[in-house]
Amino acid sequence: MRFTRVTAVATAALVASALAGAPAAAHTKTKPLGTTSLAAVLTADKSGFDRRGGDYDILTAAVQAVLTAKPASPVKVLADGTTALTAFIPDDRAFQLLVADLEDTRRLPSEKAAFTAVAGLGVDTVEAVLLYHVVPGSTIDRKAALKADGAKLTTAGGGAVTVDVYGHYWKRIKLVDADRSDRDARVVRFDVNKGNRQIAHGVDRVLRPIDLP
Repeated sequence: MRFTRVTAVATAALVASALAGAPAAAHTKTKPLGTTSLAAVLTADKSGFDRRGGDYDILTAAVQAVLTAKPASPVKVLADGTTALTAFIPDDRAFQLLVADLEDTRRLPSEKAAFTAVAGLGVDTVEAVLLYHVVPGSTIDRKAALKADGAKLTTAGGGAVTVDVYGHYWKRIKLVDADRSDRDARVVRFDVNKGNRQIAHGVDRVLRPIDLP
């Protein structure tokens, strides 16, 4: 009789322990990613062209210009927050450096002048450059990116960029594009729009889908 009582007490203790642990297990479930689009994040900044080289006014204007001229462009995926993707977004200074390089000058243009020069390349060229910065199908956050050394990422434009993780104590990332004669872009800001299916990382150079002279 005593053995039965001891067994019952032990069983009750095990059940209570299991029930007590259940809520904790529930808390470990991964929270579903949100559907805020990158386009929504970019267009939330209403300041327009300014002198802050670290934001994304030129990129935003370029995306809007392409979608205005070509509403069915694949670039519209940036406005569809239900579609998972990772984008590498050049800041304003990156576009200014690109234009200065194309015009063979050391003087950086204003943001407005840089956008005008980029738009002057033609909507198809701007579209191709934008798509070269988008990796569809995967939400790659900072933690995953730092473990992706050597990974070759196929972009929405069909070309590829290679992830190069470097540094010993402080890990950094640069992206090797199709232009072998110019400095590769470095990630300078991680996890823009974190917690959503569409995530972005800021880069300090415009990725080049072709090898420019």
